Amino acid sequence: MTDLSGKTALVTGSVQGIGLAIAKVLAGAGARIAVHGLADAGEAEAACATMRAAGAPEARFFAGDLRDPGQIATLMREVAHWGGADILVNNAGIQRTGPLAQMAGETWETILSVNLSAAFYTMQAAMPAMAERGYGRVINIASVHGLVGSVEKAPYVAAKHGLIGLSKVAALEYAALGDRGRGGVTVNCICPGWTETAILEPQIAARMAALGADREAAMADLMAEKQPSRRASDPAEIGALALWLCAPTAHNVTGAAIPVDGGWTAQ
Repeated sequence: MTDLSGKTALVTGSVQGIGLAIAKVLAGAGARIAVHGLADAGEAEAACATMRAAGAPEARFFAGDLRDPGQIATLMREVAHWGGADILVNNAGIQRTGPLAQMAGETWETILSVNLSAAFYTMQAAMPAMAERGYGRVINIASVHGLVGSVEKAPYVAAKHGLIGLSKVAALEYAALGDRGRGGVTVNCICPGWTETAILEPQIAARMAALGADREAAMADLMAEKQPSRRASDPAEIGALALWLCAPTAHNVTGAAIPVDGGWTAQ
């Protein structure tokens, strides 16, 4: 098991879904967890309590609207004062679907801001301190849509492709820092396919309506269309991969975009 005792992890969008699952796995390895997301006081405290129950020595909620560079700067300063992010997981994301010709400009800007620009600002703030320590992990949650296209998802696909490109550049710039013992500074993307989270629900509902089927049948039809394994991933499985990437033994895994997609992008 990877031991993250003494390390602090900031996971954006960690009050639900994949972000919550990743944060729980890192907490279980002993990391202090900086929880972030869109949440009221009760939801924020519940997420922090989940982290402490999982094994985090400390957990604290940090607010910040990722559409706003000023709020991101405040978020990163507050996390730095708390101890700084040894591990940065850019997980927060949003998706809206629709034909390119009908996509509102505001939707484009919002999706690019949250899914791509926010990672630029968090990485720019966190990575210099990682370099000084000789250890740092940036794990950007991209998507299969960072590797392949899909109709009616122009802003999302553009943002996720951009996130992979951004990650490659940062990986190269920081690759020579640190050493094998400390673990170095690495930047990688995880690219999930169909995963059992809330972001999938609108597509399941649309498929139920189109087929006149129940949820199980709609889910099976959705899986068969893209994912050869015909199995959705559990968010905790994404967390397990993120934990492995944090280990010092992963010091030479950098600049990678790792699909967890049941063979989707192998086709």
